[in-house]
Amino acid sequence: MPMSSIGQNKPTRSAGSSDLPKANLNPPKIVGEDAFASAVINWYWSSGRQNLPWQDSDDPYRRWVSEIMLQQTQVATVIPYFLRFIKQFPDISTLANSDIDQVFSYWTGLGYYTRARNLHRTARIVEGQHQGKFPDTYEEIVSFPGIGRSTAGAILAFSFGKPYPILDGNVRRVLARYHAIGGWPGKTKVADRLWGIAETHTPVANVGDYTQGMMDLGAKVCLRRQPHCLKCPLSTNCKGFEQEYFAKFPGSRPKQKRSKRIIIMIMVRDHFGRVLLHQRPAFGIWAGLWSFPECPDGASPEAWIHENFGLRVQCGESWEVIHHGLSHLKLEIRPLPAKLCGTALIMKSCVWYKPGTPAGRGLAAPVRRLLQQLQD
Repeated sequence: MPMSSIGQNKPTRSAGSSDLPKANLNPPKIVGEDAFASAVINWYWSSGRQNLPWQDSDDPYRRWVSEIMLQQTQVATVIPYFLRFIKQFPDISTLANSDIDQVFSYWTGLGYYTRARNLHRTARIVEGQHQGKFPDTYEEIVSFPGIGRSTAGAILAFSFGKPYPILDGNVRRVLARYHAIGGWPGKTKVADRLWGIAETHTPVANVGDYTQGMMDLGAKVCLRRQPHCLKCPLSTNCKGFEQEYFAKFPGSRPKQKRSKRIIIMIMVRDHFGRVLLHQRPAFGIWAGLWSFPECPDGASPEAWIHENFGLRVQCGESWEVIHHGLSHLKLEIRPLPAKLCGTALIMKSCVWYKPGTPAGRGLAAPVRRLLQQLQD
């Protein structure tokens, strides 16, 4: 069975791109598959993405890592991170026996750090309970941290050729438009209907190519805005295309108001130019990552540092505010430089770090940006 690989989530080309290959609008019938699957598979063979770095192997480890990285992240962003990560952690055993700080350091900048923690946790489970061999059953795979139904289906389809459906953002959009399914897919009723449709269309043969084809159609053709309907192999029977109102499907997520939080990051430097970093708790935002001490808004930074870290510091003028958005929160970060007065103590969960040297640990994006400014 010819096997393909993955690529998912958000489109890597603009809606106005003119270099898209023409789809085969009249693909030959593949025996045993319905017309929908046949059209998708043939389109993938002629026009799909077939040169992504995780497509050179059916190794479930590589497929799993790429699928996790691609959750809520564009393909173009993931590629360099995937290559560096696989070079450093070439197999499950290496990942399982690595320190979580080292894993975070190769994830820094990719965001959604819970994904990295779940990768590490799952690798240790596979190493300890499955003798380092990634299992090939849905029940086992979906039980691992960070792996849901769609991710499990992708791994099974790509690595083991098993006909399990997927329903990532791109695939939801293709199916919702083709069948004119309205409503926000985050609602259980809408999601259940789309899952049922996904199961119906998923073929037994060539399931890897079909799965990749569905992902690619959503990323290259069935775009959220200005889709290339005339180049789509499914347009003939697409209800959304017939109704000429593709934007209606699927329904949009209800708008949610994000809360705002002010964070004062105190950048304490010692006499050697090193800066104080401490490890955040294993919960909340940037869980387990390294950051500057964060003083509550309204408290005296110098008194707070002395009370919580036992250090006497002299604070300077605040730097320009950094605005950083998370999915549920808007952060207003106020960087505050401070000079250490006295001895630099060694404290639990803290390090004195020299900006410009390899960090070897996970850093939140704003912290990495500030460290670069300290180095300059």
